[in-house]
Amino acid sequence: MTGSAASSSFRLAYVPGVTPGKWVRIWQERLPDVPLELVAVPAAEASDVVRAGDADAALVRLPVDRTVFSAIPLYTETTVVVAPKDHVVTAADELSAEDLADEIVLHPLDDVLDWERPPGRPAFERPATTEDAVELVAAGIGLLVVPQSVARLHHRKDLTYRPLVDAPQSGVALAWPEDATTDLVEDFIGIVRGRTPNSTRGRTRPEPEAGAQRKRPEQKGGGRKPAQGKPTGKGSRGTSGGARGAGGSQSSRRGKPRRRS
Repeated sequence: MTGSAASSSFRLAYVPGVTPGKWVRIWQERLPDVPLELVAVPAAEASDVVRAGDADAALVRLPVDRTVFSAIPLYTETTVVVAPKDHVVTAADELSAEDLADEIVLHPLDDVLDWERPPGRPAFERPATTEDAVELVAAGIGLLVVPQSVARLHHRKDLTYRPLVDAPQSGVALAWPEDATTDLVEDFIGIVRGRTPNSTRGRTRPEPEAGAQRKRPEQKGGGRKPAQGKPTGKGSRGTSGGARGAGGSQSSRRGKPRRRS
């Protein structure tokens, strides 16, 4: 199946923290007849969802299996420490791993950062999800290190976050099966890459208007042809002008003959 604009819809999976709204709006403007269906999936399951054909493409967190998927990196997120608003670490504008050495730092099982374990002291057990870990932070059990968008996703009035300068960062990418680069996938690639509808690589370029006027061919000689029946001479007023033209350069006035002396 090669895929085409005639497909019933385009299914886009996305992981927690990623906000595809801007690209969805552009899709709706350019392809109003092709619905875009959003599929929210846990970060660890995104690749399986696309591989199983339950989504045409996905906004995922890197890395992905590049032997199976094509991927376009989109951006890299800042890593932050989530803490209660009255916690001592919030006095600083940014933190380092050394600042967390004496703190309990929670490490949820669905952690998306590429490290064996975060800095600080480990908790007795790992929370099952990031959402569970946020609840524990709010209860004063420990701190949590996550990408900034995930911290925003789980925002609470009693919590805040600070950048962690020496931690791994999470990259977000658009991924799809390498052997299933459909026309609609190409359309979405063009959108996330910021191509215009008239891009030579896009498929959504508008057709030329049917009523567009064609350029008139230039006439030989570069001038306009005079209208039929109109004289072209400068002195062509009435019939006398015509008579003068026929008589050449001689004057049409008559005088008395001179007498010979």
